[in-house]
Parts: sequence; structure tokens; C-alpha cells
Amino acid sequence: MRYFITFSYDGTMYKGLQKQPGEKTIQGELENVLTKINGNKEVVLSATGRTDAGVHALNQKAHFDLEKEYELSKLRDSINKMLPGDIYVKNVERVNDNFHARFDAKAKEYIYKINMGEYNPLEKNYVYQYNKRLDVSEMERALKYLEGEHNFKSFTKSTDEIQDYTRTIIQATLIRDVKNVNEIVISLMGDGFLRYMVRNIVGLLIEIGEGKRKSEEIYSILEAEDREAAGKTAPPNGLYLKDIFY
Repeated sequence: MRYFITFSYDGTMYKGLQKQPGEKTIQGELENVLTKINGNKEVVLSATGRTDAGVHALNQKAHFDLEKEYELSKLRDSINKMLPGDIYVKNVERVNDNFHARFDAKAKEYIYKINMGEYNPLEKNYVYQYNKRLDVSEMERALKYLEGEHNFKSFTKSTDEIQDYTRTIIQATLIRDVKNVNEIVISLMGDGFLRYMVRNIVGLLIEIGEGKRKSEEIYSILEAEDREAAGKTAPPNGLYLKDIFY
């Protein structure tokens, strides 16, 4: 029986989603619980996408197979009772055995939170404490240049495993919090993202917001297809996988 879950997590204490030998990971925690529920027969979790160490998720998705059919609400409750408190399954569905959480996904949305105001130790794991003013209008202009289909090789580490660096950014926006003028949220929705792509884009946007670079440089950076052209990588703690669309 194939099940499809929506789950959230605080990635602060984990070495990312993907299971790694000797490391505490989101996948590892979930698979341990699901294997127990499955009568100690190994369960493999297939998530829509990986998140790196320190990155959070609001609505991550994954599928897995169990030997038996369970009442969905009871299965969700059983999983949550055994999971640590920083991982939570929000919903469980039954899906066709041909369904794949990763390959059937049409688009993903990531958000990145930045605090331009006074340092807040309570938010240090969840909002990037930049703590200086940025030229938000110039950052907004830069985001619009990123929309559409582009080769994003400049925003990821080159590897022989990747043959095609072309991705489509469906929507790129900067959201201002009316209740907290010091916090901004960068939202990127696309058909797929390369490793560190969002954090590298945010790093460049911060340099643009600092006045070190111009928004129009986005064009030449994309054309360069060179990681060194794009600049620094933003830290992981402000990044969230917000949603996945099918």
C-alpha cells in the first residue's frame, strides 16, 4: 500500500533531509518510525526534494509503502506519537502505486526570511539575522530578472551528475511584513531547483541590496554559467521549503 504524506520540520538539529550514515536526518527519523509501524520490515521514504542541514520545511511531501492498509487518521497519529517534536506529519493520503512524490511534482516554492532590524536571539535559527538595512526596491527589481527559463549553472556547484542546468522560475517576489517592517521574505516558485540554488540567489540579492552590485547584473551572471560570478551563499537558517504542487 502506497501512502503520501505532508509534513513539516524544524531542521536546526538535523544534517538535512537525506539519510546519511552516522548522522541525524529527517529521512532517518521518519524511516525508523515507519519501519516499526510496518512490523519491523524496512520502509524507504521517497521525498519530493532534499533540504540541507539547518533548512526547514512547512509542507514537505513524501511517499512510502507499507505492508498493510491503515485508517489514515490513526496512521498519522501513530507516526506523530513516535516522532521527535521537531518533525510533524500534517496529512496522510492513500495514492496509486505508480505515484511518485518527486517525479510527479510540477512546482516547488521556497521562502527565505531576513531580519534587517536588531539582532533577535530567539529567531536566530529561523530568520537570517542580517541586522542592517537593505535596498529592498533594488532587490525586487533583481528578482523580476530571474523569472522565466534560464540556465542557473552560476547558482549551483558544477557536477558531472547534472547534465541540464536549465530551470524555470515561475514567480519571484519579495514580501514585506506590514507588522514587522524589519523583516522581508523572498519567495521563489519554480519547476525545480538545483542544490544551493535558492541560497545562492539570496546571497546575490543581499549583495544587490547592499549596493555592491546592480540588479541588471543578473543577466551577465546567468550568461557566465560560472559559480564564482554569482557571489556568496546565504546561510541555511532562513530557508524554508514552503510548498509543493502537483
